[in-house]
Amino acid sequence: MWTPPHARPLLGLSQTGDLGPFTIYTSKRRKPVWFTKSPPTKPPSRLQSHQRNLFRMAAKAWQQQSPSTRAKWMLAARRAKLYVNGYTLFVYYQLKRDRPAIATIERLTNLQLLPT
Repeated sequence: MWTPPHARPLLGLSQTGDLGPFTIYTSKRRKPVWFTKSPPTKPPSRLQSHQRNLFRMAAKAWQQQSPSTRAKWMLAARRAKLYVNGYTLFVYYQLKRDRPAIATIERLTNLQLLPT
């Protein structure tokens, strides 16, 4: 189905990422570029594996949170008018352990996210 380019953002259609056997990105001229997905030619480096494991552990930590705790993180991100959702904010904290940033969000939103 063809969609006029100016209507795509309104409909929420983003032509980027992997779709089946293709990878799609947007060129500098704002046109979608499709090409056949290239499989990796070598195994991931130690650093790549380490980063993937960190993200995996952060996602698992999110799943282990109670629904009320997850709802608090979601509400905090919304109240602070961040451009991320609560899950992304939680993952950021898990990866960076940036207590001052979370403390600022707690003050702005009047929600306690981290145990004292």
